[in-house]
Parts: sequence; C-alpha cells; structure tokens
Amino acid sequence: MPPYITHRQALPAAELEMLRGALLGSRFVARSPLMGTFQGSRGFAFIFTLEGRATLEARFPFLSAYLARVLDPESARGLRPWRQRLFGRGRPEERPNAFYLNLLLLEPGMSVGRHIDATLQGPSGVPGATPRRVSVLYLQVPPDARGGALRLSQDHQLLGEVQPRPGLLVHFQGHLQHEVLPFLSAEDGAQRASLVCEQYVFPPDALARLPVFRIQSKAGFAAYLDSQRG
Repeated sequence: MPPYITHRQALPAAELEMLRGALLGSRFVARSPLMGTFQGSRGFAFIFTLEGRATLEARFPFLSAYLARVLDPESARGLRPWRQRLFGRGRPEERPNAFYLNLLLLEPGMSVGRHIDATLQGPSGVPGATPRRVSVLYLQVPPDARGGALRLSQDHQLLGEVQPRPGLLVHFQGHLQHEVLPFLSAEDGAQRASLVCEQYVFPPDALARLPVFRIQSKAGFAAYLDSQRG
C-alpha cells in the first residue's frame, strides 16, 4: 500500500484562511503540550472521539469544514492496497474512532526530530498503539521559505519527502517514522503552521478510557476558564 498521499488545495482558499486565522488567533496558543522532539514548538491540541466530534464542532465551528474533509474515508482512500481500491476486495477498513488534533507552529531554524506518533497510547492503555493514519494540513508557509520538508521513513529507510505549501493535505500511514526539517525565511515574524490529526482505531474497552472531548493547552488560567464556557 502507498506510504502517503497528498491533496492540493484541500480546502477552498476562503475556508483555509478562516481556519488559519481562527487557530493562530486563539487564546489557547502557547508552548506545545507535546514533549520530547516537539520542545520549542507552539500550539495546542484536542483529544476527541467520534462521539465527541459534535461537541468539538459546536465549540469550535470553524473546524467543521476541515473535519469533514480530513475524516472522510474517501479522502484517504489512496492509502488502501490497490486491489481493495479497484475491486473492493478484503475486509472493510475499520473507521477511526479516536483522534488527537494538534496545531503545530514552528519558527525558522526549528525542526521536529524523527518519531512515530503514539500520543494516545498512554491514555488508551494500549501498548504500542499507533494511529491508523496521520493527516497534515498546511495552514501557513512563509512565501520565501526554504526547506521544512516532511520526511517519511520506515526502518530508517527514506520513503519520501513532502514540501509544505498552504492548502496541501497529506495522509500517511500511522506507523511510519517521520520528521520535519528546519526551514529558513527572512520574513519578520515568520512561522509555519500545520494542523496534524492522528486517527486511531480502538476497541471499546480502550475507547472508554479516553476523554470524549478535551482541550490540551499550556496557555494558562484565562484560557482554561474560556475552555469551560459553552
């Protein structure tokens, strides 16, 4: 099966700009809640299940068009084995039922080291749990940016590189190693913004251990109070 697929202009320009503005202007933006190789990056995140998607969209309606696009099984159809895509053979794919959605902001010179996503492994109590797939939508890339590729590999063998550009959506197999190379830009206040969605398939007992909906942010008490409204 293909390790990754891409979609250009995954959202109309107006919807992408609305999404970018709402996320980057959010009071939840702070030092990233992720640890390890993400230290130094900024952003915030949501944990939610299929049941909690309605709550997420009610609280943050600007995410609705994004979620409809990224969570649509047909959007990631190209990741399936070719026989299944052409002839529908094999067991039907289980639909992801738990998600970790992370806004990732990087400044020039910053990188994300090689890793495999497993953010919900601990909360789910499933050792070795990795996403079924990971989806990355690029919200903002400085016009003069050089570098910053998403590099995908397996067993330390390079499988491909994706050059970021606004509106590009990437789906890749969740068990793959990946890293983000640093970029250069002379633009004042330059930063690169992407929205990363880890999509998991969990059995009922593991799913029950996860919050239906939760915001993860290090923005402080004012943002916490805001998160309790609604």
